[in-house]
Amino acid sequence: MEALHYTQRNDTICALATAGGSAAIAVIRISGPQTFPVLEEVFCPATKNKKITEVNGQTLHFGRICKDKEVIDEVMLSVFRQPHSYTGEDVAEISCHGSVYIQQRIIELLLAKGIRLAEPGEYTMRAFMNGKMDLAQAEAVGDLIASQSQSQHQLAMQQMRGGYSQTMKNLRTQLLDFTSLIELELDFSEEDVEFADRDKFLQLIEEIKTETHKLIASFKTGNVLKKGIPVAIIGKPNSGKSTLLNALLNEERAIVSEIPGTTRDVIEDSIIIDGISFRFIDTAGLRETSETVESMGVERTYSKIEQASIVMYLFDASRTPLEEIKSELDEFKAHTDVSQKRFVILGNKTDMLERSPKHFSELVDMETIFISAKRRENLKLITDSLLKSVDQDQLENDTVVSSARHHEALLKAYQAMESVESGMKQGIPSDLLSIDLRSALHHIGSITGDISTDEILGNIFSRFCIGK
Repeated sequence: MEALHYTQRNDTICALATAGGSAAIAVIRISGPQTFPVLEEVFCPATKNKKITEVNGQTLHFGRICKDKEVIDEVMLSVFRQPHSYTGEDVAEISCHGSVYIQQRIIELLLAKGIRLAEPGEYTMRAFMNGKMDLAQAEAVGDLIASQSQSQHQLAMQQMRGGYSQTMKNLRTQLLDFTSLIELELDFSEEDVEFADRDKFLQLIEEIKTETHKLIASFKTGNVLKKGIPVAIIGKPNSGKSTLLNALLNEERAIVSEIPGTTRDVIEDSIIIDGISFRFIDTAGLRETSETVESMGVERTYSKIEQASIVMYLFDASRTPLEEIKSELDEFKAHTDVSQKRFVILGNKTDMLERSPKHFSELVDMETIFISAKRRENLKLITDSLLKSVDQDQLENDTVVSSARHHEALLKAYQAMESVESGMKQGIPSDLLSIDLRSALHHIGSITGDISTDEILGNIFSRFCIGK
């Protein structure tokens, strides 16, 4: 696919802003300098002598879309005057009946009048170019559209409202002022003068490092909440992993069979618990096997476990000795690093027990839940346990970074500030300090769009839908 080039444009664009297909209504959005002159030609207001080129912004008008004397549809027209619109340009939205035929006829009519089709994300790109939002907020628009849970919606709304953008802009402004003074010293290098107060400068650097480190650390939470917290269900064949997955999802997603090794591949699906999305991974049973296909499934299991934030080890409580459980856990830990993962033990098939498994009392050192996946008993204990993995206070009270691009930029900015701090303490020349300062300014500015390239804009906005 040819790369899209997002630069400032003065032409007028249109696109369907609602989902494609038939519906009760459809909305066609127009933005640009020719919005109202073109509408003057195709829109016939119900009120006589009303001119669309002269009506106030933030108003709604009933009328007809016509091609010559042919009436295409009766519509409602929303008018937004620059700069008080989403894009900062003159904008109009045509709310027509949702017939695919009507949608196509209206768009064809607009194209015939010299308006062109919008590229993916071009409305939001224009909003960014016209200063209606910064780049981090523009990215959040895409996240908001894609959100499927309360936590994902909350993250996107937090970012759209400014998130940490203003903090980063303020710190960058102060850093830019100091950088200017440092570079001014270069013009007076022979006179050995200092315009930048080194003590205040070190204090600012420490402040920027503290803020960026806090944001960098929040990415671990933000990234999994944005994509759904990955939960791997592992255990020996026939321990009930697929039955548990089906019970949690409340549907027959995985094949359940008495034959060991039925699950040959990794099965994934998501559920939302109290507004948090969890992505469950039902894996092939962990056992030694000479069967080629099943062996490949086991290899994929360990690969998926590496990606999981939470690992649930399931065993058959009705017939698994404690020694075997410990052996399986040791074998599992030998294959993967569990230090950064939350580990929960699940004793399944309690419906087949005659009495409580007292010999499992040694497992209390690790979080253990006894369930019956078949009868769906104690599943609430599992969902409660999963929610403990989410820092709700951080999500509600702190700014959380969920963009991998922002995370990378923050890491590079932090490294540059460390180099500046180290250089100042070592007394290196101002010209060398200036190099690292410029690097820090670049990476901080790339988050909010104070510094951007066509490539960055293309990567961001090309992922948007056409009408946004």
